[in-house]
Amino acid sequence: MSAEPSWVALSDEELLKLRICDLHVRIEGSELEPCVARVFAEIEERGLPLKPPAYLGDEWFSPAGSPLIAMPFFLAHPRLKQLELHQMLEVEGGTEEWCLQLLRHECGHAYDHAYGFSRRERWVQVFGSPDIDYDPDAYRPRPYSRSFVRHLPNWYAQAHPDEDFAETFAVWLTLKPEEWRLQYREWKALEKLEYVATLMQEIREAPSSMPAATKTRGRISEASRLRRTLEKYYAAKRKLFAQDFPDVYDSDLRAIFEKGDFGEESAAQIMRRVQYRLSAAIVRWTGQHKYVVDRLVRSLITRANELKLRAPRDQAMLMIELAAYLSSLVTNHLHTGKFKRFV
Repeated sequence: MSAEPSWVALSDEELLKLRICDLHVRIEGSELEPCVARVFAEIEERGLPLKPPAYLGDEWFSPAGSPLIAMPFFLAHPRLKQLELHQMLEVEGGTEEWCLQLLRHECGHAYDHAYGFSRRERWVQVFGSPDIDYDPDAYRPRPYSRSFVRHLPNWYAQAHPDEDFAETFAVWLTLKPEEWRLQYREWKALEKLEYVATLMQEIREAPSSMPAATKTRGRISEASRLRRTLEKYYAAKRKLFAQDFPDVYDSDLRAIFEKGDFGEESAAQIMRRVQYRLSAAIVRWTGQHKYVVDRLVRSLITRANELKLRAPRDQAMLMIELAAYLSSLVTNHLHTGKFKRFV
C-alpha cells in the first residue's frame, strides 16, 4: 500500500491553501476504482462496445462532444471527502450507491456524445429538442409524472431532454429488461426505455459506428491541471450553492422577528401554527407547487428554532411581513429556480 500524501494531516485551513493540481490524486487505488470497474462490467455484460474513459475533474460531467466521464477530485481520497463535507454540507457521490448512480447517468451522456443520438429526428420525437434552454437549477418537476424514469433524486430526468436520455440510459443499464418493463409498465417512460434498448442494439451490431471526431476530444477541467487553490474552488462553489446553506436566511429571519416587544411564543411556534394557511395562500396567489412552498416553510421553521428566535407581540404586522417575505422568495423561485438571488 502506498504511503498517504503529506496533506492528509493538514487542518482544513492549511489544506485549503493547496492547489488542486498539487494534490496528485488518482482514480487508481482510490474508492472510485471499484465503482468504475462495476459500471464497466455492466456495460460489458450488456454487450456494449464503449467503456467511457473516466478521469478526475472538478465536478460530475461528460464533456460536450466527448465520450468521457469526469468525476470530482474530492471523491478520490477520504480526507478530501471530509473537507467537501465541511465546506458544502454534503458529498455528491460520496457513497458507493450514489457514486454508481451518477456514473451510470454520465455514461448516458458519454454514449450520446459518442454516437450523436440526440441529432436524430426520432430521438427528438421521444425526448424533446436538445437545443431548448438549459438551466438544471430552474426546472419545475412534476413529482407524479409517469413520462420520466426515476433514477437520481429530485426527478432529475425532467430537467432537460439531455438529462432525460441520460437518466433513461442509467435505468436501462441498471435493470434487466424484464425488470424495467415491469417497473414502468403503463408508463409513458416505457417508450423511452424501449427506444434506448433499440439504440443499444444498433451499436452492438455496428460497434465501429462511433464518429472519429469524438474520439480525440481533450479532457476539460482535469484535476491535475487545475491551478486554483481549494480555498478559491470552495468560495466559488459556496456562492453558486449559497441558497442550500442553513444560515442563508438568518439575517432575514432576524429582521422579521427580532423587533418590538416580544410575546410568549417563539418564532418557530408561530410559524408552525400558521404554516398550512400561509402555504395555501402563497400557493394560490403565486401558482407555485405546494411541495416547493412547504419545503421552504419547513426549512425556515427549522432554522428559526435553531436560532431560538422570539416573536413580537404584534402578530398582525408579523403575518403581513412573513407573508410578503415568503411570497417574494417563492416568486423568485418561479422565475430563477432559486429562492434568493446572490451576486
